[in-house]
Amino acid sequence: MFNKLKQIKDLRSQAKMMQSALASETVTHEKNGITITMDGNMTVTKISIADKNRDDLEKSLAEAYNSTIKEAQKVMAKKMQEMGGLANLGDLLKG
Repeated sequence: MFNKLKQIKDLRSQAKMMQSALASETVTHEKNGITITMDGNMTVTKISIADKNRDDLEKSLAEAYNSTIKEAQKVMAKKMQEMGGLANLGDLLKG
């Protein structure tokens, strides 16, 4: 039982380390004249809008935001994979 508690503590430490590493990542993505920059916590840190027709602005903003989220998820998944992921979590929870 104490071994499982130690494993859980180790996984928690690993998760905190990953979260810290991911937080330092940034993603910048442009779509339809809108550029969004987001950090690893999925917080938008900057939005830039090119001069364009205002009628298309709302649609373009939503598309750019959603595209940026997808791109950030890809970057974060790759980073987590590089760091070893949480592969042992499933085994630990089953056992």
